Amino acid sequence: MKVILKEDLEKLGQAGSVVDVKDGFARNYLVPRNLAEIATKGNLASIERILKEKETRENKKKKEALALRDKLEGISCTAEALVGEEDKVFGSVTPLEISRMLKDKGFFIDKRNILVEEPIKALGVFSIPVKLHPEVVANLKLWVVKKQEPK
Repeated sequence: MKVILKEDLEKLGQAGSVVDVKDGFARNYLVPRNLAEIATKGNLASIERILKEKETRENKKKKEALALRDKLEGISCTAEALVGEEDKVFGSVTPLEISRMLKDKGFFIDKRNILVEEPIKALGVFSIPVKLHPEVVANLKLWVVKKQEPK
């Protein structure tokens, strides 16, 4: 039986593709779970329209991500860290802290999209990759400086 996939399925294919599956699999699993619909002429026409709309939305999201990337690369964040002897940092700067700094500047970026491989435990300037879209990554400049203690 030929079906049109509504969602990406790992072993079958991408959303919108027409695949041939066994009748029972289509009737008992794919169609009831709204993962696919039976391929008829009417459904094929409607799925093409849906795919075009999806592509338009994706292009719009990508353009917005590109604009946001340009804004993010134009700013820098400063994180103050407590340091001990020989400028050894206590603790670290984490993606959550970077996300909060960006929020204070008006950018709402989820901490999971800040791609720090390991916590930052040194003073200096760092380039932090921020994933804005599957195809768009911005590089944020982060300054880690000594926290000035009140006297």
